[in-house]
Amino acid sequence: MSGPLEGVRIIELAGLGPAPFAGMMLADAGADIIRIDRSDRATYPPAEAPHVDLMNRGRRSVAVDLKHPAGVALVLRLAEQADGLMEGFRPGVAERLGLGPELCLARNPKLVYGRMTGYGQAGPMAQAAGHDIDYIALAGALEPLGRAGERPLPPINLVGDFGGGGMLLAFGMCAAIISARQTGAGQVIDAAMVDGAASLMTMTYTLRQAGMWRDERGTNLLDTGAHFYEVYETSDGGFMAVGAIEPQFYAELIRLLELEGEELPSQMDRDAWPAMKQRFAAIFASRTRAEWEVVFEGSDACAAPVLSPAEASKHPHNQFRGTFIDVAGVVQPSPSPRFQGTPGAIRRPPPNPGQHGDEALTEWGIASDEIADLRASGAIC
Repeated sequence: MSGPLEGVRIIELAGLGPAPFAGMMLADAGADIIRIDRSDRATYPPAEAPHVDLMNRGRRSVAVDLKHPAGVALVLRLAEQADGLMEGFRPGVAERLGLGPELCLARNPKLVYGRMTGYGQAGPMAQAAGHDIDYIALAGALEPLGRAGERPLPPINLVGDFGGGGMLLAFGMCAAIISARQTGAGQVIDAAMVDGAASLMTMTYTLRQAGMWRDERGTNLLDTGAHFYEVYETSDGGFMAVGAIEPQFYAELIRLLELEGEELPSQMDRDAWPAMKQRFAAIFASRTRAEWEVVFEGSDACAAPVLSPAEASKHPHNQFRGTFIDVAGVVQPSPSPRFQGTPGAIRRPPPNPGQHGDEALTEWGIASDEIADLRASGAIC
């Protein structure tokens, strides 16, 4: 199996959340990634069930004691032949382990060293603990989310960890690897979730600059302030999502809601939005979600059923496109985006920590007798 990153070699120092998500994206696209797991968490051969963290899919795992000099030396040796290395520690941790960017780039000047943190490598809060909710709060990305008169509503951990974190790091790795191949010079990537979440707010800043965004939550075009960009409950407790922004799509929505011909306020009359919301809510509450799906099927009204994760994989459109895939009996999102000439793939299920020690190290040029010595010393497990 191939992908656009076929031939790219990356070392991933095991972490949580956004850094593994970046590794998943790169592995799905064909990169050969060795995941360096902690030796005290080695579970291979698995005593019970295999590892199930889907974000670790597609990689091979080697369990290394990074407090053992021979373990650190092994990672530095691997870095000599890698295109990239990624870590998600707090600032300074990799340096204390003896695996900081200065040492790694001394071994391999073309190495791209990716660092994933919440607050960045420098700044007053660089050493502070935090999670997605804190990062998007500081970035100004949480305050606008929610309904009028209510508290901000975190969109689970999609904006900080994954959109502003993992995807940011994956993009940075690809961009810097291209640069290194052109210039011969590697570099350090400082991927901070605060920065990434702020970047995702660029369109909101555009709307504010244009006078089209009020700093009052839940009153704007795209934050459920408008009746034509809202979620409505159906008679059976389901929900329909409506996003009919453009006039022609709004006209189609009005027609299918059987309001055509009535004297209605202008679509963009903000003062009329609350009353129109009540009107729409009453109409949607008159039928089941399945009935509304039939009404809107094939239309340009920009209305879709709100599906649960369990339902999404069974929707006909998602099934046609293969948006979800079954790997080793586990349904999960497929690799994305799609590459026509060099399609990505899930090469293997998530590994148990330490599962591929001999296989991966041998392919990366470590001799079998050296592997045996590393294992005997406790440097790898």
